[in-house]
Amino acid sequence: MTEHIRIAQEGGVLTLTLSRPDKKNALTNAMYGTLTRELGRAAKDPTIRVVLFEAEGDMFTAGNDIADFAAIATGAKPAETLAAHPFILALGRFPKPIVAAVQGNAVGIGLTMLLHCDAVFIAEDARLTAPFADLALVPEAASSWLLPACAGHARAYAIFALGEAIDGRTAERIGLATAALPASQVKARAKEGARTLAAKPMGALMEIKALMRDSAAVVAVIEKETERFAARLKTPEAAEAFKAFAERRKPDFSKLS
Repeated sequence: MTEHIRIAQEGGVLTLTLSRPDKKNALTNAMYGTLTRELGRAAKDPTIRVVLFEAEGDMFTAGNDIADFAAIATGAKPAETLAAHPFILALGRFPKPIVAAVQGNAVGIGLTMLLHCDAVFIAEDARLTAPFADLALVPEAASSWLLPACAGHARAYAIFALGEAIDGRTAERIGLATAALPASQVKARAKEGARTLAAKPMGALMEIKALMRDSAAVVAVIEKETERFAARLKTPEAAEAFKAFAERRKPDFSKLS
């Protein structure tokens, strides 16, 4: 295990398991670094045919570790120190199939990364949220484009701006997930799906993915979002949002613009 990421390879499937359950699998810079490195390795290694994301515990991920955002909002660290951006780019450019097994909560990047997965098996009672507006931020991972294309403008806006959650059944209905299942069946079904894909002709699967996903267009949106995300982190609104989070109170944006 490397920096709270368990790495296993079997039968052409590289499994990357988020392993920080005591912190709700919140993603640190070190975890992002490991995930980015492993995606880079998987893209070049012919023995790796499919990547499977899963998580330990009762939650997929609480998203980015809030301490990293807060440090940037308060000026303690520059926005360039966030390691999420290289991971997001690696997802957007990854040429092989990606499968995800999702249980419990998937927050922020926990939801938006699923838009880059080719097969998502999710617990029926999972809870997906991306409350960017609540943190005075904007969407990332090309989700401002990919989620409306999947769920429609109104639903995507409700998730991003109103902070509304969707469950696993809804994720399946709107096309964000391949199948919604009882939580106890999710990981087994995802592993089965990954093994099935690994046995298929990889050249054909990569061509199918390239035709279905314009990686250059995705990366262009990612870069645009990243620029605005970094700028938003330095605003008084973001400072108030993260200060309120730390103080366990409701933020007051009424005097900010």
